Amino acid sequence: MQLILIGATGLVGSHVLQLALADARVTGVVASVRRPLPVHAKLQSPIVDFDQLPPDAPWWQADAVICTLGTTMKVAGTRQVFRRVDHDYPLAVARLALAAGTRTYALNSAAGANRASRFFYNRVKGELERDLETLGFASLTHVRPGLIGGERETARAGEGAALRVLRVLGPVLPRRWRINPAPRIASALLEAAIAAVPGVHVVMPEQLA
Repeated sequence: MQLILIGATGLVGSHVLQLALADARVTGVVASVRRPLPVHAKLQSPIVDFDQLPPDAPWWQADAVICTLGTTMKVAGTRQVFRRVDHDYPLAVARLALAAGTRTYALNSAAGANRASRFFYNRVKGELERDLETLGFASLTHVRPGLIGGERETARAGEGAALRVLRVLGPVLPRRWRINPAPRIASALLEAAIAAVPGVHVVMPEQLA
């Protein structure tokens, strides 16, 4: 299968990329990025501006899209920028890929995704899920991790302390509250893309613990 991967340089996205390149079922990966990736025989990594995505690029024609693109309010600086990265860019990618014939989309969302949430982060995630569902993908999967376990290039405020507490308490906590390791999230995304089960599906945190 041919795979489009958006967000390949992030924590979860980098694990998806490793898994996809090592998987014999995946014949090629297009990882649209802002900075170059290491060369691999199965990988194309075109440098793109997500504000001006090329609508006629041949690599939009694929079997599936996996989207792990996302930021934080600290990095984004404003709600407007956060929404652009976490909602507008993934939706733009979805529209271009679908128009080119790609029929499967797997999204790395969030446990609290809810378009009616009073929390801005969760509301944006929920709005993206809703808007993707209106497009008409044959197979659409929302993977909703809780606290993600793994080493980020840039630490997120408060996340390190929470991870340390959950590592200690993990064995006695309900599965839905446990750490979700980045490789397990990546595996769920890749399997959803390859399986392409018809309909809309949700993978919850307890399935990723």
